[in-house]
Parts: sequence; structure tokens; C-alpha cells
Amino acid sequence: MLRLTWVQPEDLIGHELRQAALDGREPSAIAARWKAAGGPEAPLHAGASSQPASRYLRLLAKDLLDELADLPSKLTDAEPTDLARIKSLCPDWPSAEDPRSCGQSCRWGGTRPTPSGTPAAPASAPTPTAPPTHAHLEAAWLGRAVGCLLGKPVEKLPLQAIRALAQSTGNWPLNTYFTARGVPEALLSEHPWNRRSATTSLAENIDGMPEDDDLNYPLLNLLLLRRHGKHFTPTDVAELWLTELPAGRTFTAERIAYRNLLLGLEPPHTARHRNPFREWIGALIRADVHGWTNPGNPAAAAEQAHRDATLTHTANGVYAAMFTAATIAQAAAATHDVHACLRTGLTVVPAHSRLARAVRHAIQLAQKHTDFDTVVDELHATHAATHHWVHAVPNTALIAAALTHANGDFTGSICRAVSGGWDTDSNGATAGSIAALLTGTPFALPDRWTTPLKNRLATSVGDFNGIGFDTLAHLTHREASRP
Repeated sequence: MLRLTWVQPEDLIGHELRQAALDGREPSAIAARWKAAGGPEAPLHAGASSQPASRYLRLLAKDLLDELADLPSKLTDAEPTDLARIKSLCPDWPSAEDPRSCGQSCRWGGTRPTPSGTPAAPASAPTPTAPPTHAHLEAAWLGRAVGCLLGKPVEKLPLQAIRALAQSTGNWPLNTYFTARGVPEALLSEHPWNRRSATTSLAENIDGMPEDDDLNYPLLNLLLLRRHGKHFTPTDVAELWLTELPAGRTFTAERIAYRNLLLGLEPPHTARHRNPFREWIGALIRADVHGWTNPGNPAAAAEQAHRDATLTHTANGVYAAMFTAATIAQAAAATHDVHACLRTGLTVVPAHSRLARAVRHAIQLAQKHTDFDTVVDELHATHAATHHWVHAVPNTALIAAALTHANGDFTGSICRAVSGGWDTDSNGATAGSIAALLTGTPFALPDRWTTPLKNRLATSVGDFNGIGFDTLAHLTHREASRP
């Protein structure tokens, strides 16, 4: 029997029960009904359970999903999805007076926090910021690809397995691509590589950048800007996906939203209807282009990311995309201070949201501990028991911790992000994009990372298959230069 991942009601209900507990609803009574009926737990790693459910369980799951959606949440006021309400909860929302503003002295709504968190003098008038150079953008595209590729073979593996596999080949602390050469057979038998990625992403197998959704979505957003400009709508995003994105290349929240579009639902309802993944990482991995094309204007980058994200996500899933876009917009303004970029990212996230608290905690841990393994262990102790490994909250926190601990260094950032586990390829991609952009040039990225990519990207999106990262930089620069 065909088992479709990420869409079957009997597989969604367990995830929705966990999500309800996270976002302030009380799901225990519904959970008891599901368990009493013989309903299974959510699949731990795959998107579908191994055995089909009965017709009765499937119908019950649909009903319970709808009942869960109707439960009131005590976090509604603190974690809105509407942009106006988000802004009302961000006292330091960056100024957007000038569409090319921010540069090294980004506007912070009249005052800007110092590294200690105390208010500083009012910010000076913004200085126009030129688009990032071709070299900056090529570095960013390459950095995203390298970080993603580093994380691909260990995606879905538990933290201890990642450490053991790297240690077995002398690659710990992580410093280069994973390899199967020299790994004991017993260890590989216990913790096999990600089966879809090992053939293209282990060091001995890399031959160009293989297809991955972490690169597909930036390509789609490049197409989005080419066709609709920076004032696109969520409906424009939806129509582009239906035209250019194969359904089989979508996962979690994106696959649910795709299904909802085919059912005739429109954004933002596509993000809410029977979608337990609406706070997972999918919107975050779509955010880079919004930052790259709004240098020095984190407000505009965050607003673009919001319009994109609300097709598929709500609340903290949306905030993760806005945080990432604003961080990248600041990095694209020729600043070299990763800590200032991360502080800028936090200005577009409601201060009392779960995401903001998690990111601040992660940054504090990274500043406190010299050993990054200790940082990771504390993050896992905080989040692993309550969050799925693809949830946006712990993964965004890990990205922020990696960048902070490595002080924005490219190799240090991607290796820390991947070595921290969870969604390894996505975390490596985002950390790589930011850290590489800060270097300003692809020549600053070590050859051991970039040479195996052969300036070639595989994809099923549009006419991009086989495109070079230099060409992508040219196309992105064109969009960054458009008003």
C-alpha cells in the first residue's frame, strides 16, 4: 500500500498533539481519546507510519485534528501571526524610512541596544546601502550549499551517532565533510548514513552540489522576485509553487500547504488546516533571498519573509523566517559583526515569544562556554524532549549559538551547526549562508569545501538544473538592485 509521507491524518495527529502542548492549548483529553481508540504515536523519523491505519482511525484522526484546531491557546496574544500585531510586540522594530538604510548603524526605532543590552544614544540618520556585490552573493550561495552538503549524510541521526561517526575517522571536532572510509562496520550498522544522501554527500562521493530543498527554495524565491518583484503576495508564492515546484519535492508544512491549495484553500488558511508542522523549519530555509535582496533593510527583509512564510507557517515558524531574513539583510550591508547581525534579527521577533527566548538563551550559552559540545548538550537538554527535531525553535537557537560561538567564522559556524544535530543540513545551510556572506568573497572559503561542488547545482526547479553559483550571484544581484 502506498504510504504518503507528511499528509496522512493518522500520522499527523501525534504531531498535532505535541504542537498543541507547545503553543498553549490543552490537548490531554483529545490525546486520551486517540490512545483509547488504538491510535499510534507520531512517527519518530519518517513522515509516515509503517502500517496503514483502519478506516475508522483515519476518520477519527480527521475529526480530532479539527477539534484540536478549535482549542483556545493561552499564547495567542504573545505569539500572533498577523504582521501588524507582530510589529506591535517588537519595540525595537528596525526603521524602514529608507529602503536602502541600515548599513553599519542600523536604525533600531530611535535607540539601539549596545552589546550589554542597555540603550545607546539615538541612531543617526540611515545611510543608503548599495546592493551586496557579486562576490558577496556568490559566497553566500556557496556557503549555503556547503553547509547543507556537510549536514546531509547525518540528517535524522541522533546527536551521539553524529559524534561517534565523526570521531571514528578523526574528524572531531568536525572540520571537513563526513566520510565512510575508516568507519567501523559495527558503527555503520548501528547508525547508517541518511540513505538518500550518502551516495552524493560523503566526501568520497561528492560530484557537484546535489539537489536539496534547502537550495530549491532559494531558487524558487529568486524566480518569485523575477516575476513579481519585492511586493509579491502569498498568493503569488502559491501560484509559483503550483507551476514550478514538484509536489514530491515538498515536505512537512510545505507538503500540507500544497495539499491544501489543491483542496481549494487560500493563504493564510493553507498554513492552518490540518497542519501540525506550521512551526517547523520550512519557512526559515526559504528566507535567505529576502535578506540578500534587502541589504541594510532588515524590516523589508522580514516583511518579505512574512509574506512568504504565511503560506505554510504560523507564529514561531514565521518568526524563524523573519529572524533569518533580518539577520542576513544586516550581514548584506557590508557589516562584519555577526553578533550585531543576530541582534538585528531579534528586533523583528516578538520579545516574549518562545523563539526569542530560545535564541537569547542559546546566545548566552555560546558566550558562556568555551566547549561547544557543552552548549549543544544544554540546548538538547532544554528542547529535545518537547520538540521534534525539525521544529523551528530549537533549530534556530542552534544556528544562533553556532554563529555566536564561532564568531562568524565560516568553517567554525557550519561545523558547529551540523555537529549540534537536529536538522543538520538546514542548519548548516543557514549558518553557511550568513557566515560566507560576512566574508565578502568566495575566495575566503577554504578550497576543501568549495572545490568538490564544481560550481554546479542540481535541482528540479525551473531551468536552474546545472547552474553555477557565479550565475546565481549575478541573478540575485539583479534582484537586489531592483526597487
